[in-house]
Amino acid sequence: MSENNERMEALRAWLAGCLDSESFVLAPASADASFRRYFRVRDGERTHIVMDAPPGKEDCRPFIAVARAFGDAGLNVPEILASDVEHGFLLLSDLGDRQYLQVLDEASADALYGDAIDALLRLQKAGLHDEATLPPYDEALLMKEMDLFRDWYVEGYLGVSLDEGQAQLLEQAFSMLAASALEQPRVWVHRDYHSRNLMVVSEHNPGILDFQDAVYGPLCYDLVSLLRDCYIAWPAARVDAWMRDYFTRASLLGLLEGAGLDQFRRWFDWMGMQRHFKAIGIFARLYLRDGKPGYLGDIPRTMNYVLESAARYGEFRGLRDFLTHLPRSP
Repeated sequence: MSENNERMEALRAWLAGCLDSESFVLAPASADASFRRYFRVRDGERTHIVMDAPPGKEDCRPFIAVARAFGDAGLNVPEILASDVEHGFLLLSDLGDRQYLQVLDEASADALYGDAIDALLRLQKAGLHDEATLPPYDEALLMKEMDLFRDWYVEGYLGVSLDEGQAQLLEQAFSMLAASALEQPRVWVHRDYHSRNLMVVSEHNPGILDFQDAVYGPLCYDLVSLLRDCYIAWPAARVDAWMRDYFTRASLLGLLEGAGLDQFRRWFDWMGMQRHFKAIGIFARLYLRDGKPGYLGDIPRTMNYVLESAARYGEFRGLRDFLTHLPRSP
């Protein structure tokens, strides 16, 4: 029996004990950009979600800890109904299968983003000045993420060997972006707050998933994940209106520590560049290392965000020129 089949047998046996039933049906619930797998469990009228996080490859303890913290903050996250940490199994409440990405359109966007910003502000207010609950989003992590762009996309996927000047150009840009992130007010950061991890639910919208990598870090990170989403793009004027609405409300909540709109916009733009460099590197790694080509189609949209932001700031003129002249495919 293969390792995968052995895990499925173990998972089924564990579920039978949790549910006091063997009549349930398992079906894939979502794809994940990691080694975790999620299944929807149907047992008569009941549905649940089960997470399979293979020990040695994934650790489900951060998911448990963050779920409790976010739930206590008033966010709609899955309830943990049963757990077997040693084997990497979690039984969760089911937030449904309607991703934001599936239902967002011109008519629904304002209401859906309004709900998502409500939830984000609730999260950030709960995490303001709380350095103890989550790991720090420090300079080392910010730089490590951006290095993914160089290592996996530029050199790995495109096959471009950087000369000394190009390598230094990237390093200087990354350092400036990290410094900008570190000067922002710090809050709890979901770290993947976008349309594939937000679920449309009838009450207490949105349902929020995939938060196990949460950290304590820059205020703008989750907002730029939401509004400059790697999987769906909106006109700049509409993004700006949502960003301004967030700014007004965050100011009233005391989250901005006196920062004005111009400073906030700069933080937002530069944070987006940091995130999008990371995302492009991850998309390339998913293809090269994990054999998942589906994310390659999201790279042009993500790169466009970087180019648009870089064009607004003279500090990144050389960076934009470098990126513009990169090949778009191997």
